[in-house]
Amino acid sequence: MSDHDQLLVIVDPVARRSDGESVRIAKDVLSAGAEAKICLPDSPEEFSRALARRGSRRPVVLGDDRALLRTVALLHRERELAAGALSLVPIGAPDALEIAHALGVPRSTPAAARAVLDGAVRRLDLLVDDSDGVVLGDLCIPGGPATPALASASPTVWGTCRSLVRTLVRPAPTALAVRAHRLRVEADGVLLTDVDTPLESLTVRSVGGTAEVIVHPSALPPRHTTAHVLTVSGPDFRYRADGRVTGPVRRRTWTVLEEAWGLTLPRPQD
Repeated sequence: MSDHDQLLVIVDPVARRSDGESVRIAKDVLSAGAEAKICLPDSPEEFSRALARRGSRRPVVLGDDRALLRTVALLHRERELAAGALSLVPIGAPDALEIAHALGVPRSTPAAARAVLDGAVRRLDLLVDDSDGVVLGDLCIPGGPATPALASASPTVWGTCRSLVRTLVRPAPTALAVRAHRLRVEADGVLLTDVDTPLESLTVRSVGGTAEVIVHPSALPPRHTTAHVLTVSGPDFRYRADGRVTGPVRRRTWTVLEEAWGLTLPRPQD
């Protein structure tokens, strides 16, 4: 049996508690098609230790977006992310699986488990910040209504940002000015906006080896550009990456790593 057929199946504790039946189905499908070692960690620390001891086995995570993010972040910090590929069987509430589904992981448990066994590895870009944090999908600094580009985009990992924007009540113009950020934004060293211009929103995603950046100053049309390195600085600000809020920080730099990690997905239909 090849290394490809030897799996380390790590069952996230949240998945076990929330949907034990889907966990059982996934374990049955994986065990029937490969040599699968099942790990049932009870904490993030046990999760990390199980992943570190995987040896030549291919890691398969049973869990939601947070479990996937944890796995990618751990392997990135170990500098082992490029050495192999990850697999995910998404288990959790629908709003906790937006990233997984946007990346192409099947929604049904049996289909996702079969893709682990029969799928192909797709190399994906990664945003990495200067604190060694990773972003799989969207990065947002929200300060007002969604830009037209966001509203019209096809379903992607921008879904989390759109969910956030939907929770915001459209403020009056005077309130919007108060909410606006005053930040300096540089893309590959080129100044896009400075602290003297109120910033309504900043949205970023990695596509095709670069970051697509939309800077929307208050009372001005959005500005679109692409970059490999993006730096944001200014008074304390928070940002939302993959649905998680981080900060406050005064400076953060993100770099796009092209095809930095691999995810096993269903093979394209002929």
